[in-house]
Amino acid sequence: MQIQDLPYPDPGAPDTRSGPRFLWWLGRNQLAGQLKSLAWGLLHFLSVCGLPFCVGLAVQAVVERSGARLALTGGLLLLCGAGIALGDVMLHRTAVTNWITAAARVQQLLARRTAHLGSALTRRVAAGEVVAVSTGDVEKIGWFVEAVSRVSAAAVTIVVVCVGLVVYQPALGVIVAVGVPVLALAVLPLLPRATRRADVQREKAGRATELASDTVAGLRVLRGIGGEELFLDRYRRASQEVRTAAVRSARMWSLIAAIQVLLPGLLMIAVVWRGVQLAHEGRITVGELVAVYSSIMLLTYPLQHFQEIAMAYSFSRPSARRAARVLSLERATDSDGSRAACQPAGDLYDPRTRLLAPTGRLTAVVCGDPDMAGLLAERLGGHPAEKSTPVLLGGVPLDELPLDSARTAVLVQDKEPVLLSGSLRDLFDVPASGKVSAEEALAAAQCADVLDALVQGSPHAGDPLDARITERGRSLSGGQRQRLALARSLITDPEVLVLDEPTSAVDSHTEARIAEGIRKVRAGRTTVVFTSSPLLLDRADRVVLVHEGEVAAVGLHHDLMHSEPRYRAVVTRETDDEATALNGVLAELEEIEESA
Repeated sequence: MQIQDLPYPDPGAPDTRSGPRFLWWLGRNQLAGQLKSLAWGLLHFLSVCGLPFCVGLAVQAVVERSGARLALTGGLLLLCGAGIALGDVMLHRTAVTNWITAAARVQQLLARRTAHLGSALTRRVAAGEVVAVSTGDVEKIGWFVEAVSRVSAAAVTIVVVCVGLVVYQPALGVIVAVGVPVLALAVLPLLPRATRRADVQREKAGRATELASDTVAGLRVLRGIGGEELFLDRYRRASQEVRTAAVRSARMWSLIAAIQVLLPGLLMIAVVWRGVQLAHEGRITVGELVAVYSSIMLLTYPLQHFQEIAMAYSFSRPSARRAARVLSLERATDSDGSRAACQPAGDLYDPRTRLLAPTGRLTAVVCGDPDMAGLLAERLGGHPAEKSTPVLLGGVPLDELPLDSARTAVLVQDKEPVLLSGSLRDLFDVPASGKVSAEEALAAAQCADVLDALVQGSPHAGDPLDARITERGRSLSGGQRQRLALARSLITDPEVLVLDEPTSAVDSHTEARIAEGIRKVRAGRTTVVFTSSPLLLDRADRVVLVHEGEVAAVGLHHDLMHSEPRYRAVVTRETDDEATALNGVLAELEEIEESA
């Protein structure tokens, strides 16, 4: 896989049982790229480590006054130089390719999982953690995957050089062959502590990222209630904790780096001391001594890669663990579906709560617990937070349908829908039946003032649909964003439309007109609205009260206001004392009517 071939046609099915298993899976899926990097790495490192032998031969040729051998050595030096240049360029090229393609594979997997889970993702994983995984963690994972082949090339080079030194000059080669493994393994006792410190740093950085993401997302609200400075202070403290943890981690890695400089120096001193003795005794030549000394000096270059792989693994392991956690999330229902693709129609029924939404009618649902309303809306959409009895549409369980069919049949608009940046035309470029035009949807959602605001912000837009929307619609008010999202949902014209508090941020006059617009556009279609607004409830064909997870009452808004105290308490937001007093008044009125 080359960079120009991205994205992958199929990124594959990852092994998400643990972080190390996920890293191993990534490496196996890039075996061809790893082998290319290993080959070029061997060429580069062996050429670098071949220079000392050439230098030793040249020195010995000068000592022996052999011009032919000196010329031969010069040719070998040119060959090594060419190998170094070519190997370095191609090693960098293949390493970067491995890095980018590994990161791209992880990002594709995350995007696929996000589309698979939909709105359930951020209810099961913090939004900040998803951001951290898709940005910084992806980079760390790619770093480790590409570093494996370079470290493998460095390890093979070290083995080849040690064996060559033993054959070339056994008296000194044995010292090098014993000392180099000690150098490579000397930092192992420090790695667990360095890894723990790196984990702490990554954990604190992840929390800081989550806090920053949540703060930015709620900045408008925070400013409205005067809580901006409070959250900024929290982020400053979290940022300082990250800085402190990073300094502690850097100290440990600097100690490891210092050891890897100190120990090779001690090995060179030992080799030179012993080599001088052997040369004085006439057991080795000056050229052999120079070759062995130079080999040890250049061995520090491939040895540095062992420190890099240790750092890469320490930083990528928690990143891979977080990525594996996100990628292991599954829908509570069968995503593939056991039925063939179809478009079911009929009543929407939830066996768990006994909620029934008759086909072609507007059903309003009142929940005393707002969180319960959100969970129930998810269930009706076919993607509950946990496994449970499936919701039925026309008698067909939604979890037996393929994911695409289920989402086409039932559309759920969250309480806080997201608007992506782009033009208004892009916002409305969604799968739709074609029966509801953009103009009809905008009119039903009362978006005239929204269009005016967008056109003013995009003076060069000839068509209002070409007006630009900023990221998340931040230039618009909460009510304007809510109405645009409602218009987008109306355009799709699904078989069943579930709306969770679609008018919570608009005034009562606009809300009344929106209620009429929804009835008109959704005529003959099944619509479920979770709300406690009397204006919406009064225009519903059927009102359902859900209390403590079950349907407690069904009727019309006017009738339930008089006959159901629990319904009245939720809609009017009356206190217990007020409810008791009102019940007393109603009881007295009934007695008066009976006596009359």
